[in-house]
Amino acid sequence: MTDGPSKDHGSPGNRDVVLDPGVYYVCQRCTACCRWPGDVRLEEEEIPVIAGFLGLIEADFLQQYTRLRSNRNGLSLIERENHECIMLEGNACRIHPVKPGQCEGFPNKWNFPGWRRVCEAVPVAVELI
Repeated sequence: MTDGPSKDHGSPGNRDVVLDPGVYYVCQRCTACCRWPGDVRLEEEEIPVIAGFLGLIEADFLQQYTRLRSNRNGLSLIERENHECIMLEGNACRIHPVKPGQCEGFPNKWNFPGWRRVCEAVPVAVELI
């Protein structure tokens, strides 16, 4: 498998641009992206939503589940030693209904080199108007 027509892998912080406007990849919840090493960016507005979903006050959520991003420009969810997201429980996301925008945007708004070799997302043609 290839990465698709686009050589641009976008950015995990991308909220607006779709990498391949002619295709929408439908997540199959294979959790490959949850096991990939790297930051899981948290945006300021996501913190109270996730904390509330977990039944925690923000300070407790921040203490237990976050760290400084690698670029020192914001917060990330922490990961386990094997690089899995701390919110991954078996083959399910503990916070799926309120997951971060970075997670929601994969692989349509951002991805990583070689993502098609590990991700089971199904490509669906999108009619461009």
